[in-house]
Amino acid sequence: MSGYHIREAGATALQELAFTLRDGIEYVQWGVDAGLDVDRFVPQISFFFNAHSDFFEEIAKYRAARKIWAEAMRDRFGATSDRSWKLRFHSQTAGVSLTAQQPYNNVVRTALQALSAVLGGTNSLHTNSLDEALALPTAEAATLALRTQQIIAHESGVANVADPLGGSYFVEKLTKEMEDGALAYFDQIDRMGGMVEAIERGFPQKEIAESAYRFQQAVDRKEKVIVGVNDFVQRDEPPIEILYIDESAADTQLAKLEKLRRTRNNDAVQRSLDRLRAAAKTTENLMPPILDAARAYATVGEMCDALRQVWGEYEEVPVI
Repeated sequence: MSGYHIREAGATALQELAFTLRDGIEYVQWGVDAGLDVDRFVPQISFFFNAHSDFFEEIAKYRAARKIWAEAMRDRFGATSDRSWKLRFHSQTAGVSLTAQQPYNNVVRTALQALSAVLGGTNSLHTNSLDEALALPTAEAATLALRTQQIIAHESGVANVADPLGGSYFVEKLTKEMEDGALAYFDQIDRMGGMVEAIERGFPQKEIAESAYRFQQAVDRKEKVIVGVNDFVQRDEPPIEILYIDESAADTQLAKLEKLRRTRNNDAVQRSLDRLRAAAKTTENLMPPILDAARAYATVGEMCDALRQVWGEYEEVPVI
């Protein structure tokens, strides 16, 4: 379950925490309702969080997430295996925090965001490159992002202890506030009938849109300082070297796709897509027909088209 894109859309840390974990609970509920043993499938679930810029708030977010998930699996679903209680999560530093202005500032942002994720207990980590607000990263920028992780892992010592900030009065207070806020969101969503119903009513979308608007207002008023953007601005910045990709990459991919469609067994592809469409009209598990279509070399686009013919397309509910 991904909270990364929720945060990139403008969610607060609390909203990212609450909506991501409540999504996970919804998946578990559907699995249990389908007859699955909670201790058989929950250990295979993992999460994807955004590592943002408020250092201690992010650490508290991860700590609260681990506690909330363990208690939900144990108390709400009766999981008895400690593997089901463990929150496995990947973190990626915040793409939305990167700035085109003074891009070398992004190195500092990424280092602090990555450190917060490690202190919060992340299982894996992606560090963004300094030039990603401008283009795909150069090899040099990607290497520096990797070195950031390696310095945290091998030189800082922070990875040597589980929950190194546990017991800090400030972090514990923030963690409790995060936990309480997330559980309050859970109550609201439960009263709506679950996460699916909440999304259909536009509830999380409205919450995120409002928080994004408030954040931008704070930036515009300089109540929230973005270094190099609305304060500490540098005029006449020298340009940095960025990665340019010419049209040949697209031409190469299109040629590969054309060759695939010419050389594969298109009758087998069509039969697999027909089976996928037929299964989509029922409550059948779609993974076997999807895998069969992939083995026949149906493209992702063709499989999505087959499902669109049955289900149509999701249309966002406007929220104001």
